[in-house]
Amino acid sequence: MIAAVFHGPGEMEATEVDVPNIGPDEVLVKVGANTLCGTDGRILRGEKTKGVRRPSILGHEFAGHVADVGRRIRGFEVGTPVAMAPVIPDRKCFYCKHGMENACSNRKAMGYEFDGGLSEYVRIPSVAIEAGNLFAAREDLPSEFLALAEPLSCCVNGHRRSRVGIDSTVLILGGGPIGIFHLQLSLLAGAGTVIVSEPSPFRRDFASGLGAQVVVDPTVEDLPSIVAETTGGVGVDSTIICIGLPQLVNDALTMTRKGGRVNIFAGLSGRGWAHVEANLIHYNELEVTGTTAARRSDYEVALRLIESGRVEVKSMVTDRFPLQRASEAIAETMTGGEGLKVAVIP
Repeated sequence: MIAAVFHGPGEMEATEVDVPNIGPDEVLVKVGANTLCGTDGRILRGEKTKGVRRPSILGHEFAGHVADVGRRIRGFEVGTPVAMAPVIPDRKCFYCKHGMENACSNRKAMGYEFDGGLSEYVRIPSVAIEAGNLFAAREDLPSEFLALAEPLSCCVNGHRRSRVGIDSTVLILGGGPIGIFHLQLSLLAGAGTVIVSEPSPFRRDFASGLGAQVVVDPTVEDLPSIVAETTGGVGVDSTIICIGLPQLVNDALTMTRKGGRVNIFAGLSGRGWAHVEANLIHYNELEVTGTTAARRSDYEVALRLIESGRVEVKSMVTDRFPLQRASEAIAETMTGGEGLKVAVIP
């Protein structure tokens, strides 16, 4: 089979490798699509190394069809469409026992400790099958749509922590794929007004088309003034930071009302230092939360939202590349701006 093999920073090549052998408690999946995110780019550039092996096969947002099953497997048959929650918890550590399996102390993940979806076939290890990370999916949806359950599941996690509800005012900083998912989840939750701040004209138009009441180009417009005008000077109920720019953390604090919520959804580069005016948190009684990955339950919610059509994903896949051009596809993801999600189709 062909796989995009990662050898180190800046080194990835599509090459012929053996189809993975599976054990009696494992499943072999023929990959239909692997969508990409900024994390793939950070790995390829050498900025993210934890859990990443060399050589290895990257890719954690994938879906496909069952190609083979081990003799002890029940519940999956050859041909079944499937999608996978890539973070595999140990289900034993403190965090797993306290509802935070996404932060599992011993978690493993596809595309990191295990070879991922940038290949024609992927082995689903027994620990993932046992944990329930593999989900059967609707047969009539393309794999590239089902693969988006992974980034959406992370947004489901962040959405819960942002506590958006009926008639909430929401500010989304960044109108890329993550921001678009948060927009849709906010509207589903009954938000009254959603403001999306995004420099790209394409992404602003996309957000407007999905229901954002206010879209702002922060490079030429005064975002704080627009937020103040929209909210009668009060500030928004919830701000979600969907792009990893350190200065946005303090900006978010200034535009959120007293008693409001700020969710740092996007990871920041390096060690993630950001200078903030802590008195804004203190005197305004702000709640500041973070979001990392997703639980299996979040993934199942995301998958069903996509299958039911309540979250629109069809128009979000704007670029498609063959497996042989996986490196180019990742580069396209990192430049972004004029598209949303990039899918690699084996």
